[in-house]
Order: sequence, then C-alpha cells, then structure tokens
Amino acid sequence: MLDIVTSESSAQVAAPHPLDPLTAEEIAAACTLVRAAASSVENCRFPTVRLEEPTKQELAAGGAGRRAFVLTLDVATGEAIEHIVDLGRNEIIARKIIPNREAPYGQPPVMLEEFFKCEAVVKADPGWRAAMIRRGLSDQDIALVQVDPFSSGFFDKEFERGARIVRAVSYFREHLQDNGYAHPIEGVVAVVDLIGGKVIDLTDESPIVPIPRKKRNYGAHEVENPRTDIKPLHIEQPEGASFKVDGWKVDWQKWSFRVGFTPREGLVLHQLAYQDGVRKRSLIHRASVTEMVVPYADPNANHFWKSAFDAGEYGLGMLANALKLGCDCLGNIHYFDVPAADSKGEPFVMQNAICMHEEDYGIAWKHYEFRNDLFEVRRSRRLVISFFATVGNYDYGFYWYLYQDGTIQLETKLTGIIQTAAVQPGETYKWGGMVEDNLGGPTHQHFFNVRLHMDLDGGGNTVTEHDFVPRPWGHDNPHGNVFDVTTRVLSRERDAAAIANGETGRFWKISNPNETNSVGNAPAYKLVVNPSPLMLAQEGSYVRSRGGFATKHVWVTAFDASEKYASGDYPNVHAGGDGLPRYAAQNRNIENADIVVWHSFGHTHVCKPEDFPVMPVEYAGFMLKPTGFFAANAAGDIPRDRNSRSVLAGESNARNESCCRAGKT
Repeated sequence: MLDIVTSESSAQVAAPHPLDPLTAEEIAAACTLVRAAASSVENCRFPTVRLEEPTKQELAAGGAGRRAFVLTLDVATGEAIEHIVDLGRNEIIARKIIPNREAPYGQPPVMLEEFFKCEAVVKADPGWRAAMIRRGLSDQDIALVQVDPFSSGFFDKEFERGARIVRAVSYFREHLQDNGYAHPIEGVVAVVDLIGGKVIDLTDESPIVPIPRKKRNYGAHEVENPRTDIKPLHIEQPEGASFKVDGWKVDWQKWSFRVGFTPREGLVLHQLAYQDGVRKRSLIHRASVTEMVVPYADPNANHFWKSAFDAGEYGLGMLANALKLGCDCLGNIHYFDVPAADSKGEPFVMQNAICMHEEDYGIAWKHYEFRNDLFEVRRSRRLVISFFATVGNYDYGFYWYLYQDGTIQLETKLTGIIQTAAVQPGETYKWGGMVEDNLGGPTHQHFFNVRLHMDLDGGGNTVTEHDFVPRPWGHDNPHGNVFDVTTRVLSRERDAAAIANGETGRFWKISNPNETNSVGNAPAYKLVVNPSPLMLAQEGSYVRSRGGFATKHVWVTAFDASEKYASGDYPNVHAGGDGLPRYAAQNRNIENADIVVWHSFGHTHVCKPEDFPVMPVEYAGFMLKPTGFFAANAAGDIPRDRNSRSVLAGESNARNESCCRAGKT
C-alpha cells in the first residue's frame, strides 16, 4: 500500500511564516516589480528568485517582514543586478550591480533556456558541423547529436574574463532515447558566448578518435531479461504517519523544524529543535548543502576544464526532480510542492519536489539480561526528508535523517550516468577506467559542503577538536593500555580549518559553554566525519583555487549573513579564491559565538564496467550525535512494539520462532 499526501500549495492558506519559501503570488509580485524597473523588459531574465531570509536576531525581534531576493540578467548586455524587494511595501529597497567584468569575475548560474540556446548555437556553427562531418556524420546524424553545455571553468583566457560562456561537448545518438554517453565525440569542444550567441573558440583535434557505436541503453523497455523472482514488499502504516505537518512546519516524535527550499541549495531545514522533557531545545538554526564540485582528472581537451559547481553554476533546487514522474520513497509519504520562478520570472510549482516519510531502521537498543531473564528490545525509526536533483548526466539525492535518540544524519546518494571518453581501438584509457570497448570513464571527485548555522541551546556555541592518542608508558600507564582524548578549543577561524584523521579518530564537538549538563559539562553534539577524500588537484591549479572549500574537511566561521555559500556567491566563470578560504582568512573570534560549521565530504570515483550504463548508488555523508546533550539515552522511552512484550528467556525463543514463521517483524 502506498499512501501519499501532497501539500496544498505548501502553506499558502495562512499568512506565510517569515522562513517559509516565497509563495507563487509573492514570486509574481516581486518579478513584476523588478521587471518594470529593468532597462529592457524583453531581455530581462531571472536566474535566481528566493526568499531573503531574516536573521536570528530579526526573528527574535518579530521578523523583518517578507522580502525577496531577485537576481536579474540582461541577456543582450550581460548585466547582472541583485534586487531586494520588500513584499509588504511592494518596493525595491536595495539594488546592486554585480561587477562580473572585473577580476575575479563570476556570473549568475546557467539557466535552462541557455541549455537549449547553446545547442542551437553549436549546431549552427560551420566549424563544429565540419568537425562532425570529418567524423563521418551526415546532416541527419548531426540533427540527433546531443550537445551538452557544461560550465566552463576558468583558465584566465582572454575570452573567459568577465564573459558569460559555456563549453559544449557532443555525443552521437541514433534516436532521441539512445544513451548518448555511450557514444562520446572525442576531440571536439565548442566555447559558446551565451550573450553574443556564437561559438568563440573551437577545438577539433587530430588524429580523429572513432565514435564508439555499441548501444548501452537502460530503459525498462530495453532490458531483455528482467528478473522474475522478486516478490512484492509492502510498507504499510494503516494508522497513518507519526508526523504532523502544518504548512512548512513539521513535528515528529520529539523533533520540530521548518522546511525551506532555495533555487541554489534545494532543501533547507530551519529551526531544528528537540523536545527534552519540558524543554524545547534548539540545535541548528539552518542546515543546507550550499555547494558541490566535480573536478575531472583527464588532461585532454574534452575533460581538463570540467569542474562543475552544481549548486552555484546551475542550482540544485532549480534542477530538483518532480517526483510525480516516479516515486523515490516508500510508505506513508508527504510531499511538499515548491513554488519557483522560471527564467522569465513567471511562477510555477515544482510538484512533489520534497519527499518526507518514516522508515524502520533496525534496532535502536537491546539487552538480554541472562541473570534475571529480562529481555528488552526497541526498534529504531527515522524521519526522512529528501529531494533529488539531476545535473546533466549525474543524479544526486540529498537525504536528511532524524532519529529518535537525537541523532542527525545527512546522506548523499550519487547515481546517474558517468562522463565518458572515446578511446582509440586497441588502446587502454590512461585517465580512468575502461567501461566498454573503446569507452573510458575519467577518474573524478565529488565534493559536497554542508552549512550548519548552529544554535545549540541558544546563545553562543564553541567548537573543540579531539583526537585519541596513546599515553606513554609510565607510572600512570604501567600496562600500556591507557589512551587519552585530547581537546583543542577552536578560538579563531584560522585555527578551525582542519583535516580529518582516521588514525587518531579525530572528531569535533559543538557545545554551549553557557549551559551545564547533568554531569557538570557543557551540552554538546559530536560531528562524526566519515572517511572522505580532499581535493587532489595541485596547489596553484585553477580548480583548486575555485573549489578551495574542498581542501579541508571542517571549517568554522563567525556568522555573517552575506557568507551563504562555500564557494562564494558566483562561482560560474570565477577566477577563484572566494568562499570559505576568504571567509576564514578574516580570523574572527568563534569561541562562545554565533557560529557556522561547514563540513566538506565526498567521493573519489575511479570508473569501472559496473558503473555503466547507469551507476549504482554511492553514498557519502556525516552524522551529528548528542554527546552530553541529554541526561540519558534519549530513545529510552520508546514503547515496546505492539506485537512484542518483555518476556522471560524461555518464552523468548519460542515467540521469536513463531514471529519468524508468521513473517512478522
């Protein structure tokens, strides 16, 4: 059984909360106002329209009124302007021209309409068409070629400085649903000026690498021998879900939070709190993934420049999947519809963009006491809040998990189709792994960065760094078995940029030094960092400079409302040096302060045959676990399952065998 509940315009019945995403009516009003003030209404586009969120302080003072952030781009001149619109007063209260023609440059994100414009420009270019003909393609073949616009990177070429460009690579297809990534056209790269509407640079390499022609399609209608032995698996909640939804506000078990959404980040969690007895305790004011970058390790023409910043250069939220096309979740589902603006500033609704459901997660805790035959077990349940974004060839799932014991987890799921490279017959691909005859997959890395504006028990927070180290032999360690936990208080921003260390089990604690827990210490949460790579591009390379956030696992900065993104505001065609390295260079105080914890994590991908034609899911992420935050196991009050009871050991085995035979959980 599949139960689905969809939000009705997501909180548009009542007046919006100050943190609710913009309504369709607010989007229309803001864009209408800004469009009317544009120098050219016809050429005015809207790469980003979102809520301008109030700060903690503004919220505490009753809010600052509803405001919209509206970024416009003149597609004839390339001029980009930021606007702040006061929706209550229906007026533009701030306006700022983006100086993208000055170093270090930077452009608004690539819009969907520019994807289609790029393809049309490339296919009309005589040089590109000649390159296709040289590779044996006819005019009919060329019509079906898939042209992928790709954010261009930056290498300080004259045509890159202050320009709005993309690089385009191409793939052969025999029909529209043919998997083009099985047929890359190697050695041809077009640089497209999106403002001028023309190809301004073209690479056409010799000798020609033949186009791989073997079909590698994956649609259900093309799978010749699907499995026939899979029996139905039903996830049922006959009494409905345990969560309560009021517009964008969610209550589940002892958790409460508000759901948000932006074109760049996608899913945002606001005001995450946990009910601890009579206290509703704040944990995180705002949590989101603000950036990701995917640098490639092939030095050849089709690949060396690939380092897409999928949030800042495209927008994870703008590319979110509408799950009405196909459900990613199981059980009793609540969907959130998200109002958004298209490139012309017209509102539309991203239906079923956010999915929320509960799921069983095995054992929460268990003990069998053989001395008195007491057997107790509790099953864990978690709340899942998720969305998926498709960025060209790759698909990324972002799953926030809340657990009954107070644990918070973010899991990213990486799937989709790898980038591919054509290989000369009889040769082995040097820059990655072979995935098929004449077809390689370039080695690359995926880096994500999550921004956690902490609010642990309100007030100032402090981060400490800890390592496990062996204690030297001595009178206090006569058997050599003692080890210690070191503590380093991170007082300034430059102290805090750090790398994880699996050998010492390095971890970080976020605490509130103004409060005292049940054993006399500061209440805290522990940042549990999973094994994760760092940026492997060389010091001095442009990709390393542009993706500086991925050179450290952990950063801590003093809160500044203008420092929203790990890569800076405009990474598209940006020369680098922005974002976290710039923020942290200010070396502000971060001890007992209003702080933001940033965590970079990811995956290094050496491609293999099993990754093609569609890659099985890879996982990356982290956890935040209570560490002295509660006085006891916060999941200790989970009631017994209705189908179980506390039993003596002699009864336990018989009952468990009966449950197994009956197929019960």
